Amino acid sequence: MGVTAAGRSGAAAVPPDAIETIMRLAVLLSAGLPPTRAWSHLAADDDPLLAAAARAAEAGGDVGAVLASAGGAWAEVAAVWTVAVETGAPLAGTLRDVVGALRDAAEVRGDIGVALAEPAATARLLGWLPVLGIPLSATLGFDSVGILLSDPRGTFCLAAGATLVVIARVWSRHLWRRARPPTSVPGLRAQLWAVALSAGVSADRARGLVDAAMPESVSGEPADEATRTVEFAHRAGVPAAELLRAHAWLARHRARTEGRTAAARLSTRLLLPLGVCTLPAFLLLGVVPMMLGVLRSGALP
Repeated sequence: MGVTAAGRSGAAAVPPDAIETIMRLAVLLSAGLPPTRAWSHLAADDDPLLAAAARAAEAGGDVGAVLASAGGAWAEVAAVWTVAVETGAPLAGTLRDVVGALRDAAEVRGDIGVALAEPAATARLLGWLPVLGIPLSATLGFDSVGILLSDPRGTFCLAAGATLVVIARVWSRHLWRRARPPTSVPGLRAQLWAVALSAGVSADRARGLVDAAMPESVSGEPADEATRTVEFAHRAGVPAAELLRAHAWLARHRARTEGRTAAARLSTRLLLPLGVCTLPAFLLLGVVPMMLGVLRSGALP
């Protein structure tokens, strides 16, 4: 009993999985349950976030604000929920679309993460090469530590090698961060536009709702492409919602392709800090002290 309680209290700080929860919510709403009852059923798991959302739904409050407070994928869910409620769009179908978008985004991040794992692990492994040069020289019988700490030339090698090691790590970390997959859902703005327009609101009102609902983490996402899609649909006289959903899917597809390309480039770009910093640092910390030790011992004329 104590273990269970401890497990629940430890997991309470972590928001529940957005995809699984919203999928359950969509099923409950499709079965005809009102949002208040659907949220109350989800809150039975004793999760603080779901309990707060259930209380907000029961009191007629802002459920979207409660969900947005959890951050992460819940911020995207909150944006879609807010637009759907404001426009009167069908919640069940809208949430099913959200689940699909979240699942696609998770697959994109998973694929890119797998592609990045090998070059990142290689960079971390090679980053220890200069440090291993010191015990390697000691194993060969050279007093590299003493030379690095007492000899002025060794002290210079120690300072220069340590500086190069730090530069290599910072450089590699910067390259890896640039290649990381996006944490938000690609095409979210187009998805929100589709929700709003499918409810029959005007383009101007949809634009205002979308701009207000966009999470701060992706508020910088360009609005031009979604706006151009809406304008094209109006000129062609076709429903804009379907075009916007296709645009959102295409954005996720592009994110997957660009992420894989970035991961492939990372393998090559990580050779730069290796050649410029890591290998010279290995020479300064491992090889040069051995040479100085040989010279000090008088083994060479």
